[in-house]
Amino acid sequence: MSYPILTIVVPCYNEEEVLPETITVLIEELNELIEKTVVSEDSRILFVDDGSKDRTWSIVYKNSLENRNVHGLKLARNVGHQNALLAGLITACKTSDCVISIDADLQDDVCVIRDFVKKFKEGFDIVYGVRKKRDTDKLFKKATAIGFYKIMQKLGVNLIYNHADFRLMSKRAIQELEKFEEVNLFLRGIVPLIGFSSTSVHYDRKERFAGDTKYPLKKMLSFAFEGITSFSITPIRFVMLVGILSFITSLLFGTYFITLKFLGETQTGWTSLITSIWLIGGLQLIAIGLIGEYIGKVYKESKRRPRYSIDINTLNLTQQLIERNLETNGGDHRELL
Repeated sequence: MSYPILTIVVPCYNEEEVLPETITVLIEELNELIEKTVVSEDSRILFVDDGSKDRTWSIVYKNSLENRNVHGLKLARNVGHQNALLAGLITACKTSDCVISIDADLQDDVCVIRDFVKKFKEGFDIVYGVRKKRDTDKLFKKATAIGFYKIMQKLGVNLIYNHADFRLMSKRAIQELEKFEEVNLFLRGIVPLIGFSSTSVHYDRKERFAGDTKYPLKKMLSFAFEGITSFSITPIRFVMLVGILSFITSLLFGTYFITLKFLGETQTGWTSLITSIWLIGGLQLIAIGLIGEYIGKVYKESKRRPRYSIDINTLNLTQQLIERNLETNGGDHRELL
């Protein structure tokens, strides 16, 4: 009986504080899955360094030399969480039957990985990790997150409620994902579009083990706006509706003021005049800015620039270095460290 080859993809950006613990926890979980013959002994963990400025890569590289199940992928520059995650998925897909993506902060429960694999063996191509509740979130983050999912639902975007990027994807699901060539990536919205058989596994999210969150308020808002403008033109239609209503309102008021003029009841009203000018001017600027956002996305897509560039891939490099070291140092690969 053959067992699936699993790769756990972990995007990392300046995670030196939490990374040693993350590596230890994931190795223990993977070894247990291998020992219980849940997955193949060729399964591995792939850490994707998204242009970190701290010791993240050196930690990953050292561990890749010490453990055959740990590998690293170093990107040439910082390309953002979504692109780094995509790079890991596509790289891992080449040598895996299924791939699980998880963040490096240990907030996602690694114990449900075996449940993911179980669902994969049952025939599901995509397994979503869904939070049971948001007790670990602060009130503001909880409210904004719930509001975001509701807005996306109203806009017609198919999102899995309370799901982030903790999921399992089969080899063929990732191959299908690779066909989506847009530069403005929002994987939470793209993955459900694939359409393959999917299911969910619920879990309790934990507190961050160490370090600071890589998604402060500014990045959260930017990420939400990216999702909205990448999957829906409803905001433009809404602005157009506001413009139509403003035009109709101005016609009604114009008719009203002309009537007053003929009746001889006109009065000078600088306040109402200035207020209306600022109101209409503000609406116009918002509309132009929103349309510019969409045009900017079209501009980026039209360039067809690569979404990421790989600097080092230890999946291939480590084996080459070890073989070379065996020839020159009598089999002791510690010199590489």
